[in-house]
Order: sequence, then structure tokens, then C-alpha cells
Amino acid sequence: MKKLEDYVRTIPDFPEPGIMFRDVTSILQDADGFQLAINSLLELVKDVPCDVIAGTESRGFIFGAPLAYAMKKPFALIRKKGKLPCKTVSTSYELEYGSAEIEMHADAITPGQKVILVDDLIATGGTIEAAARLVEQLGGEVVKIVFLMELAGLHGRDKLAKYDVASVISYEGK
Repeated sequence: MKKLEDYVRTIPDFPEPGIMFRDVTSILQDADGFQLAINSLLELVKDVPCDVIAGTESRGFIFGAPLAYAMKKPFALIRKKGKLPCKTVSTSYELEYGSAEIEMHADAITPGQKVILVDDLIATGGTIEAAARLVEQLGGEVVKIVFLMELAGLHGRDKLAKYDVASVISYEGK
């Protein structure tokens, strides 16, 4: 029986020398790999009481929406600024070179709702930390943050120390 790691394609020296790029598309291109990914994420959240699943653009949508479906929960989108049509709340965060801004619909989370955040990968943690701030800005409580893969060498968990964080696969490097 294959492990999820067996479905991850590693591309050395991309996008620059010394980087081992962990490609999630190789999981998505295999029906068994995709099913194993969703089932593995479900295992991480099966005992977590929640009201809403939220995912970050765009791969958080790919993995978060099936979780929401399987758990019979609504799914909230967290997108880059300017992509949502209704009233939004937004927050900015720092990137390696500059800053970015993400937003959610203002009615995506109601005060007191328990939220699980989902993304495919945690690297430095900046995007998901900003996503957690958005949930809290709307009065929600982040009860768990889950990732398919983690690049532990980039210490993204440090930014998320106050949250319950889990990943299916953890790579020691960057």
C-alpha cells in the first residue's frame, strides 16, 4: 500500500538551486493519491468540533472543499484581494519581498463559529497566519489548522504557535 509521500514528486533546484520543490500536482493527477490525501486530512480533523472549513487560494480550495463536503460543513473562501464580489474584510501580511493582502466575505464566518483552516503546504506560515487573523476579525475561533505538507526547515509553525497545527507529511528541509 502506497503512502502519501509516494505520490509527491520532488523537483530538485526549482525554482532556484538548492530548493527541493514538493509538487502537489502529482497527488492530484492520481485518483488514489488524491483520495489518500483527502482521507489523511480527514483523519487529522475527524474529532475536531467545527462549524466551518476555510481554505486559502488556491490549493486550500482543492483540499478544503472535499473536507467540507465529507464533514457536511460549509466552506469559506480566503482569496487574494479584489477577487470576491461582496462586502469583504481583509488583512495584509509580509512576503519575502514585499507584502500581499487576502480577504474573505464579511458574512463567511459569524461570531462564535469554530473554524478549521486548510492549505496544501506550510512554508514560512505568513499566509495562513493572515487567514487566521481574518477568521478572528470576523469573530470566529480557529480550532485547527491542517496542511497536506510541511517544510519544517522554514519554521512556519513558529508563527502559528497559539494554534493547533497538524500536517500529513513533514519534510525537514526547505
